[in-house]
Parts: sequence; structure tokens; C-alpha cells
Amino acid sequence: MLGNTSIISTSPDVMGGTPVFAGTRVPVQTLLDYLKAGESIDDFLDGFPTVSREQVIALLEEAGKQLIGMVA
Repeated sequence: MLGNTSIISTSPDVMGGTPVFAGTRVPVQTLLDYLKAGESIDDFLDGFPTVSREQVIALLEEAGKQLIGMVA
């Protein structure tokens, strides 16, 4: 979970506690790997239809806020 939202969830019963998009079994790291490889958000969503565009955008917005907060 980031902030007060449920973008990310972790549970020992889901993917061994790996951080996943809430309500799915899709690791957040998978999105980061896609983006690092030059793939688009649309490519990721095509491959993982259980994740919504809103979840991806919320994750990226929250991560950006936290990064900016670390250097401000």
C-alpha cells in the first residue's frame, strides 16, 4: 500500500508476499520491467488485463510524489 490508497498489496498467500497491484497477482516489478525495457503502459495492460490503467497511473503518480518528497 502506498499512502492512504490501496494501489499495492502484499500478502504471504499471494505471490509469496511480493508487492502486487491490489486485487491481482501481478507484481509491481513487472510494470517497472516493462517500462525499463521501453514498452508502453498499453503494452503492459494488454499483457495483464487484470490491472487497470487507473491503477498504473495511480502507482506512477504516488511513486513520483514520494521521489520528489525525498529530494525536496
